[in-house]
Amino acid sequence: MKKIRYGIIGFGAFAERSILPAIRSARNSEIVAIQKRSLDMAKWKAEEHSVPLYFDSAEALVASKEVDAVFIVSANSQHYAETIAAANAGKHVLVEKPMAVSFLQAKNMAEACDRAGVRFMVGHMLRFSPLLRRMKEVVQSGMIGEITFAQSHFIYDVKNSQRSWVLDKEAAGGGPLFDIAIHCLDSIRFVLNDDHVQNVKSMMFPDHSGGNVEKTSILTLQFSKGTLAAIYSSYDTPYRQGFIEFFGTKGSVSAYQFTPSNTDTILEFKFGKEGKIERIEKENIHVPDLYTCEVEHFSDCILNGTMPVVKNENSLHNQEILEMALNDSKK
Repeated sequence: MKKIRYGIIGFGAFAERSILPAIRSARNSEIVAIQKRSLDMAKWKAEEHSVPLYFDSAEALVASKEVDAVFIVSANSQHYAETIAAANAGKHVLVEKPMAVSFLQAKNMAEACDRAGVRFMVGHMLRFSPLLRRMKEVVQSGMIGEITFAQSHFIYDVKNSQRSWVLDKEAAGGGPLFDIAIHCLDSIRFVLNDDHVQNVKSMMFPDHSGGNVEKTSILTLQFSKGTLAAIYSSYDTPYRQGFIEFFGTKGSVSAYQFTPSNTDTILEFKFGKEGKIERIEKENIHVPDLYTCEVEHFSDCILNGTMPVVKNENSLHNQEILEMALNDSKK
């Protein structure tokens, strides 16, 4: 089987822990190059992981004839320039979320890849989760009635993160809003069948007056079909937790820990009658390695000439919503 040859741009702890193993475990993909800012560090990590090529710049990596596609895992502010460089070199681009630090950057990235005739996809790996796909099936089937409200939260203690740049607004674009609330946002939009958000309100603490990122944010959304949603994200909690829930006129469906890979999780249904909870049902769902799933899918798109399921317009609207939230928080 022909395999897509990947280079990882921004080879840090996250790429080493999650992306490199995912590429190696994908049936149609292989890792051939990594990039770090230090050539000595890049060489050391390449030798440690038996990766044949190493570089100290994205430009040098994408110039290699041995690379077919790149997985960009660098700081958010670098996604734009690195995507443009890859597209100009004729390399396919899989980039970590968020897409960029502004809607204009994101739009230019998508257009550059389109002009170059290369595949482009933002790494919303939760769209490959059987948990969220089952939720979407439930919501779209009408099993819990007309959806009136959705809520999600994602919280963790940022002091445990090895990515120091997430607290730098210039590098990150925003705090937990850009880092983890984006998972909640895209998941809600996916389950609701990518409905368009027409109204965004946000509150953040602390605000951006000091130049740093927020540590906690609350985002409220109104979708074009009327559904309301709320998203809470925080860097200031003593433990890590994710939660997502959809309320309908007949019942609700929810799940804790909806973001991790390689885990068993529980989908819970509640149905009501005459003002009381009539019954509770649960489904056990196994979630595989979602990074492997997204890499395999992206490689399939390259090999077969098909389009990624994570469409550019979906990712661009996510970026637009993030920008709307930042602007609203300054009012």
